[in-house]
Parts: sequence; C-alpha cells; structure tokens
Amino acid sequence: MDEMLEVLRREFDAEEGSFLLRLRGMEWDRDAFTRLERAMRAACEHFQANGSLDRWVAEGFYAVATWVPVWTSHPGFPRPRPDGYYEACIERIGDLADWFFRGFSNYVEGHVWAEL
Repeated sequence: MDEMLEVLRREFDAEEGSFLLRLRGMEWDRDAFTRLERAMRAACEHFQANGSLDRWVAEGFYAVATWVPVWTSHPGFPRPRPDGYYEACIERIGDLADWFFRGFSNYVEGHVWAEL
C-alpha cells in the first residue's frame, strides 16, 4: 500500500518521469500511463474498504479525471496510436475516478481489467 501511495504522490505531483509531467510536454508515455493507471486502480481497491481519504489523493484523482481528457483533446496534442488505445485510456481514467469517488465499481464482482 505504501508503495502505491508513493507512486500516486509522484504522479499527482508531476515529478520527473511522471505521466502528467510528460503529458504537459505534449508526450503520451505509455509506460508512465500504465504505472499511473495501476496505482489508481490499487487505490480504488484499497479505499473502497477504507472510508478515510487523504485530501491529496482525492485532489489527484480529480485532477487526472478532469485535466487529462481536456489537455489531450487539443488538436495539436500528438495522441498515441492506435486511436482505440487512447480512447480506452480516457475511458479507464473516468471509470477509475467514478469508482474512487463513489466507493464502488460499476463493474460486476470479479471484473478483470484489460491491460492498456
């Protein structure tokens, strides 16, 4: 759990090598996105059973869910290929934010998250 929180903090703070920092530089880093997505998913699983949240975690989820789709929708942003990958990533961000803030996933018990 501590490792996942550390990954989230580095990602949400847009530290060197993070997905959000690279995104600001107009680069979609697939490995960095995978690291962020997995940490967000682990946080959803953890906090689903634990009702107490640190503010920075909630702020980070909100920022990713609202900023990433807007920033990458700019016509000048070089979206990753294929288009289906990008669209699946944006949908995943929304699904994770929904799960995180509602406290439960809209997917049935035992849902297997596809690798992106």
